[in-house]
Amino acid sequence: MVYKTSCLLLPLALVFLDFIITSSLAKPIPTTFINVLTYGAKPDGSTDSTKAFLAAWQVACASVNPTTIIVPKGRFLVGNLVFQGKKCTDTPISIRIAGSLIAPEDYRIVASSEQWIWFESVTDVSIYGGILDAQGSGLWNCKNNGGSNCPTGAKTLLFSGSNNININGLTSINSQKFHIVINSCNNVNIDGVKVSADANSPNTDGIHIQSSHLVSITNSRIGTGDDCISIGPGSTHVSIQGIQCGPGHGISIGSLGIAEEEQGVENVTVSNVDFTATSNGVRIKTWAKNSKSFARNIVFQHINMKMVKNPIIIDQRYCFYKPCPEQESGVEVSNVRYEDIHGTSSTDVAVKLDCSKEKPCTGIVMDNVNLALQLVNQPAQASCSNANGLANDVVIPFTPCLKRDILMT
Repeated sequence: MVYKTSCLLLPLALVFLDFIITSSLAKPIPTTFINVLTYGAKPDGSTDSTKAFLAAWQVACASVNPTTIIVPKGRFLVGNLVFQGKKCTDTPISIRIAGSLIAPEDYRIVASSEQWIWFESVTDVSIYGGILDAQGSGLWNCKNNGGSNCPTGAKTLLFSGSNNININGLTSINSQKFHIVINSCNNVNIDGVKVSADANSPNTDGIHIQSSHLVSITNSRIGTGDDCISIGPGSTHVSIQGIQCGPGHGISIGSLGIAEEEQGVENVTVSNVDFTATSNGVRIKTWAKNSKSFARNIVFQHINMKMVKNPIIIDQRYCFYKPCPEQESGVEVSNVRYEDIHGTSSTDVAVKLDCSKEKPCTGIVMDNVNLALQLVNQPAQASCSNANGLANDVVIPFTPCLKRDILMT
């Protein structure tokens, strides 16, 4: 009986052994490498390489293997680029940039579109390194000098309707408008980017997130003429960590509530950020009008302020253009935590909670906050209206509409 059982098991064992050997000898899927020079790109900064970049993308898009597009050293002049992903095979595409992509000096060429470089409906796309120079200073001057025929301008880099995106080590300079925009995307990781534009460059947000989920921004240096990072309607599960911000308008939730039927923002953590000479630190901004939007479950923690005009601010009377609405904001702000925030304010009022009478801010918590006036190193002031919550541990300046935690007294 034992002998018969062994005979029956032997073929099964051999099959299993063959499977193990075959699996161990299986070759990894090869990566295809594509160089934009092959398709006619010229690294001289003057030859239009737009068609070459699009041709390289089409090859990568159709590849059944993971593909890496190589952009070697040099300056590549490109106009408006649209990298469409709807017909791609969805195998991973990496773009490794050793050089620079520069926009035409005539800002009107790129500004004819709403974005300079656009990835639409792509999956598993990664960008490593490189410089994007949108040469936007001419448009800034037009706007700042009150020009009547200035175009709105183009965003430098836009990802829309995309999934599993990585942006690592990229530098964006001199954008006409927003530098990097993530719109209607899922699972986005941005690490080690540098964003730079003059302090007087209008509407040049560093990174803008909208209608997107699971977005991580880490270890980045951002200095612009607008928000370093802004988080717009419909965004959830956003993590921001290890950021140096300045110059600029700080890190903002919003603006929210410009439309009545608008999604909100929730589950956002901003941590380990240094603000230097910014007009705001951590800000929530909403329009003073009817809206079903909201901002909730927000954490600002481990933050250093240096010469910041409004270190902590909730502004529910935000207005960007006139005539400004004069209603009470319908945006509901709740469960916002400020923890371990220290540094200096360049104005007397370091904490300003200007909330809506119609929907007061609720669940505001401050814990270990200490902000002093920049020049005299004295405690700053706090201004508070229509806000409710708790003040735990040391809170300087003390915010009068928050209750002391009984357990801490």
